[in-house]
Amino acid sequence: MTNWLIRHCITNYQNTTDIHVRSAYGTLSSVTGIIVNCLLAAFKAVTGILSGSLAITADAVNNLSDAGGSIMSLLTVRMAAKPVDKEHPFGHGRMEYIGALGLGFLILLVGLELFKSGINGIMHPTELSASPVVIIILFLSILAKCWLFLFYRKLGQTTDNETLLAASKDSISDVLGTSGVLISTILQGLYGWHIDGYMGVVVACFILRTGIEVCKDTIDRLLGGKPDPKMVGELRLRLLSYPAIRGIHDLVIHDYGPGRCIVTVHAEVDAKGDIIAIHEVIDEAEREIEHAMHVMLCIHMDPVVTDDPQTNHLHNLFSEYLRTVNEKLTLHDFRVVPGEKQTNLIFDVLLPNDYKDGQKLNEKLTAYAASLDPRYHLVVRYDTTFV
Repeated sequence: MTNWLIRHCITNYQNTTDIHVRSAYGTLSSVTGIIVNCLLAAFKAVTGILSGSLAITADAVNNLSDAGGSIMSLLTVRMAAKPVDKEHPFGHGRMEYIGALGLGFLILLVGLELFKSGINGIMHPTELSASPVVIIILFLSILAKCWLFLFYRKLGQTTDNETLLAASKDSISDVLGTSGVLISTILQGLYGWHIDGYMGVVVACFILRTGIEVCKDTIDRLLGGKPDPKMVGELRLRLLSYPAIRGIHDLVIHDYGPGRCIVTVHAEVDAKGDIIAIHEVIDEAEREIEHAMHVMLCIHMDPVVTDDPQTNHLHNLFSEYLRTVNEKLTLHDFRVVPGEKQTNLIFDVLLPNDYKDGQKLNEKLTAYAASLDPRYHLVVRYDTTFV
């Protein structure tokens, strides 16, 4: 069913990196969510009124709020597809993250409401309608929501759309909530157990956890969280596949929404190489990687000395020493500048994000340099990795 909808409703559906195709995926998911949730809400409302079941009536209201969430998703997807303008030179792609955050808050509200209802059910137990009609309606609702979960997840994973992935988690939360009502209804009908309140509290805790995860993941993206390790690894492999690039560092990924990433990186090149030929390779790398990974890539060339025995020897000594201090420490841009009274050793040290002993490390490096030669003077810059 999902694949059929994709093939028949989205033109060029396989090109998921295209902004217009991504927008079509978002439109399809939102419209489908609106239709399914409105039908469920209307059917449950009529059944709830006719049967007198408060559980089904409450579930109808929940489905109506889900339809509102789908409308919000539709709006954010449309806004994310807007082209670059004067006020937003990086586009509007982050609207997808804002939409996901809104759905996360919606999940939290549903969880809090269910938790409150569960506490009220524990304090004041009520009779649940266990008629076959009620049970069938709840069961069909669970099936419909399970399909919506799979539908949203499929489209969300295909397009890396945070809003759709959040909607899938919202659907599975609804499955948990309705399942709790169904189980409570059946057990009360069979054994007279009034456990609907306790079941509601348990399910509410699961839903609240889902809402917190959705909000946290989305806020991390909005704040500039750690980029996808797979993307970082692929960038490294592609960059180092060019013979002129001997090493890379200071890799930074700026995320302005799916398909709108700007990447900057420093590439180490031979200081004595043909600068024009090397620049042509760098331009080629930018074009090819941009086309393959759909990112905007800017490469800064860092010339390094590769044929000086003393420089290479000192570079290796300090690299090995850093690894003895902490295996995650690395250095780059190593230079040796001789003077009349001292020899400057200039380099950058890349610190892990969780490294806290910068001052002690500087003291250790200074002492190590003095042990090699009292004339060595360190000029060290400490960087923090962004990946």
